[in-house]
Amino acid sequence: MKGKLERSERQRLIEEGKNLKEGLAALEEDLVELTDKLQQEAQSIPNMTHPDVPIGGEDCSVLRRMVGSPREFSFPVKDHLQLGKGLDLFDFDAAAEVSGSKFYYLKNEAVMLEMALINWTLSEVTKRGYTPLTTPEIVRSSVIEKCGFQPRGANTQVYSIEGSDQCLIGTAEIPVGGIHMDSILASSTLPLKYVAYSHCFRTEAGAAGTATRGLYRVHQFSKVEMFILCRPEDSDTYHEELIGIEEDLFSSLGLHFRTLDMASGDLGAPAYRKFDVEAWMPGLERYGEISSASNCTDYQSRRLGIRFRPSSEISTGPKKGKTNIPTQFVHTLNATACAVPRMVICLLENFQKEDGSVIIPEPLIPFMGGLDLIRPKSK
Repeated sequence: MKGKLERSERQRLIEEGKNLKEGLAALEEDLVELTDKLQQEAQSIPNMTHPDVPIGGEDCSVLRRMVGSPREFSFPVKDHLQLGKGLDLFDFDAAAEVSGSKFYYLKNEAVMLEMALINWTLSEVTKRGYTPLTTPEIVRSSVIEKCGFQPRGANTQVYSIEGSDQCLIGTAEIPVGGIHMDSILASSTLPLKYVAYSHCFRTEAGAAGTATRGLYRVHQFSKVEMFILCRPEDSDTYHEELIGIEEDLFSSLGLHFRTLDMASGDLGAPAYRKFDVEAWMPGLERYGEISSASNCTDYQSRRLGIRFRPSSEISTGPKKGKTNIPTQFVHTLNATACAVPRMVICLLENFQKEDGSVIIPEPLIPFMGGLDLIRPKSK
């Protein structure tokens, strides 16, 4: 269009330019649609698995460690529901009227016990160099998807907020994973270690049966979660660190538990490798899962856009701190330090006495205001 042109030639070029612009706009719309479809297809592909992960269903999981032995009782053992009734710790009936099934009120010393567990856990984990956080408990559904969870569908565990693109979190792993979304970090800042307290909300679709009674499987609960972002070559080491912290915490409370290397069929989409901790619950007469630790490698960071640059330069966004050094995706790991309802089950059932009272483990006593025994209430 520059320079002298015949009027007819100029007009022809103007029309051609308009056509190119319209065609480009149409192609850009198609590209956005195709990119979204590609992203959806890619998100349906699970992570790779560690070479040492047992192949098969949950029954193929391998025992890593057994700590302690089941306590022997000289009297008939009560479950946490029976103990809670005698100690006036729960109200499931009122919660069912107010909110529906699988909700609960904690009462009296149970409230103190929840707060003690949270504060003790946060104290112990922060001593190990983790930054404490509280998190948003409502997040965008896109962040949930990028973390490897499905916010929609018949069997989703996620509560969606009608008329919005937001959901309630099922774990603090999701908002903590999103803190550094679309960022380029400097290698010198890694690892980033967080310990986050939040409430968690889960639909528990498909869960039923006596094994899920009481506090074992509920729609809302408090949890303390550990989360690490690190260099790829370090993630296996930090996975061992996380399971080690969990084992230390549960050992210091005097629990009998076992640690499992979970089989491939039980990993879920994001996990490259997952260790579960199952504690003995005398009232249920079985082991129950109280914790897990997962190495998700770069599965979440690819979707969340969390990279690091192997240099001293740092950026808080994708367009800052440009250098010729190529970026890499960080690895992310998560582990449950304390899921309150199941810890309450363990403590009540393992430390019950014949008269229905419950001994408070020594590490928790200072966080219970000095209370060392929960006694039955006088009628």
